[in-house]
Amino acid sequence: MKKVLLKIDGMTCSACSNGLEKYLNKQEGIKQASVNLVMNNASIEYDEKLLDIPKIEKFVEKAGFESLGIDKLEKEKKKTSYEKYKLIALTVLAILILYISMGQMIGLPIFKIINMHDNSISFSVVQFILSIFAIFLGRDILKNGYKNLIHKTPNMDTLVSLGVISSLLYSMYNTYLIIAGDNMAVHHLYYESIVIILFFIKIGKYVEGKNKDKTKEAIQDLMMITPNLAVIEKNGKQKQVTLDEIRKGDLVICKPGEKIAVDGEIEEGITHIDEAFITGESIPVKKTVGDKVIAGSINYDGVIKYKAEKIGKESTVSEIVRMVVEATNTKAPIAKIADTISGYFVPVIILIAILASIIWGILGKDVAFIINIFITVLVVACPCSLGLATPLAIVMASGLASRKGILIKSSESLENAHKVKTIVFDKTGTLTKGHLSISKIYNYSDLKEDEIIKAVANIENNSEHPIARGIVEYAKEKNINIDANTVTEFKNIPGYGIEAKYDGEKYVIGNKKLMLENHINIDKTVKENEIDDDTFLENDGNSILFVAKEDDLIALIGVKDIIKENVKEIIKKIKDKHIHTVMLTGDNEKTAQAIANIIGIEKVTANVLPKQKAEEITKLKEDGLVMMCGDGINDSISLVKADIGISVGNGTDIAIDSSDVVLMKDNLDKINDLLEISKKTMRIIKQNLFWAFFYNICMIPIAAGIFIPLGITMNPMFAAFSMTISSVTVTLNSLRLKKI
Repeated sequence: MKKVLLKIDGMTCSACSNGLEKYLNKQEGIKQASVNLVMNNASIEYDEKLLDIPKIEKFVEKAGFESLGIDKLEKEKKKTSYEKYKLIALTVLAILILYISMGQMIGLPIFKIINMHDNSISFSVVQFILSIFAIFLGRDILKNGYKNLIHKTPNMDTLVSLGVISSLLYSMYNTYLIIAGDNMAVHHLYYESIVIILFFIKIGKYVEGKNKDKTKEAIQDLMMITPNLAVIEKNGKQKQVTLDEIRKGDLVICKPGEKIAVDGEIEEGITHIDEAFITGESIPVKKTVGDKVIAGSINYDGVIKYKAEKIGKESTVSEIVRMVVEATNTKAPIAKIADTISGYFVPVIILIAILASIIWGILGKDVAFIINIFITVLVVACPCSLGLATPLAIVMASGLASRKGILIKSSESLENAHKVKTIVFDKTGTLTKGHLSISKIYNYSDLKEDEIIKAVANIENNSEHPIARGIVEYAKEKNINIDANTVTEFKNIPGYGIEAKYDGEKYVIGNKKLMLENHINIDKTVKENEIDDDTFLENDGNSILFVAKEDDLIALIGVKDIIKENVKEIIKKIKDKHIHTVMLTGDNEKTAQAIANIIGIEKVTANVLPKQKAEEITKLKEDGLVMMCGDGINDSISLVKADIGISVGNGTDIAIDSSDVVLMKDNLDKINDLLEISKKTMRIIKQNLFWAFFYNICMIPIAAGIFIPLGITMNPMFAAFSMTISSVTVTLNSLRLKKI
């Protein structure tokens, strides 16, 4: 078996991707096909003995789409979309045709030339022209419906298409009768229904398309996280090259502040590397000769030379992109209830309409009567109420959620949130604030604490290290003045710390090794809980700075990522719902476990890379639905892999767009609101489906003419009215979600 990822052109909505996927999976030689609407591609596993890529591309063409060849997952140029203008045009047509067809009924002034009583011919012909324009603008819906019917995979688009075409033909027939002199036929025109149905469906497809484009751009932006240029060294000479020119084994040079160009291994130099986008760890990692570096990570304070090992598609960044796309493709879809039913409902309705027409034809009824029966069955069974049952409740619930600061991007998240068995949390930026700050200071001097912070902050202000940034921000929050003129003779010592003069006095700030190098006595640290202060800070998850002034140790400063407010109470609420909690982080185990113990999380898995996170999510799914909450690039695969992905509002674009739900206010307590909204929404959906089915069970037999011998009949006009009543019932029931 072989696997290929093809770029597909021509897909505009989920009906397109679903239809293509079903069609491909029916073909001999294709073991499995998964079509990704977001990335406009198809992942196809096939038997190379029976098929090759050109043959597979022929299948795509027969399904009504175009293959653009193998998808290299490269950044695409943004194409001009005319969907917005089509929707505006349809809006204008909808307003016009509603005004012409129904304006007189509500007392609006109508020009005599299009008045249904004074000039019925113009009245019908103008509506016919407007509906033709609408059909032209919504031709993709009709095309999808036709393709799915031809490929024996009818869906809601198929039924809508049949309803639209049937309504058009029936209205054209009645327009002919009007022209022939039958003015009563003016009451049997359904041109406005054609336009309004296409208008509402186009709105849905436009919103779907916008969400798809945004997600696609975020995934493609991830491909641009590496620098465009890099410096390599050959034969002792340095040369600037593009990433495409780097080859395995090349010696690449990276200076402070620059990004690592390709994955590799350090050959020379010592530095600190920020790998937060991969590991989620907020503190840069010390790297020396023999250590691995990852493309896209940031070099902070040292010049290094590293040997290129993984380039192009082999790089870690490319691997993350590939896994996000694959996870989107292979994620087990929880089909919407209405879509599942439509697989049976649509062909059954078509069959009933045809059989009813044939039977009445055999019984000797004329063509007008047979057409009337056929159209009435299709109109009365039009999937409006069935189609509205789920999405309308979802829309109402989404509106309610948005008012509570929860952005819901997929209906599955609402349908399934209340069934979640496990909630997985990333640590950095999700449970914690995501940036370093001073957590504790041990003062061994006569100076006030603010005086120590002021001296350290002024010195650290000359460094770009994240710990330095955290201390400076802490000082600013305490309104401590930062003055660059107070610091002289600043010296950065990579891997150790800083030496400088502040107000003319020498300060040494850094790790224990730096203190020993400068012969500074550190034995004066007092003990807390029967252990040394530095050990206590380390056990509490801190990075430690020793601060010495003129060869005397004056303070220990603990710096760490601070836990967000109320997290402990939020975790307790979740556990009270009998939901398991897990922390999944790339940070070190000691730090992760310390935080988990404080907030009450049951299970911790630390030191994991993005791929391992996704694997852990897969294992957890064996015990039930899994919700994942994260904020970083390193969480993107897990967010897609989980049944429900939740990102916090201050997260990266790729995390936000890989998720199903976004907490706009960065408040984890909104997860509890989501669970409650989900539970009530599903109850409303089930009620809606009951009324939709009850209506169809009652009305379809009448529309087919079964009760004509009893004097009970139905025409298309009454069928349209009945269909409206069903939709109103579902709508009013869904509006109850506003009261939650």
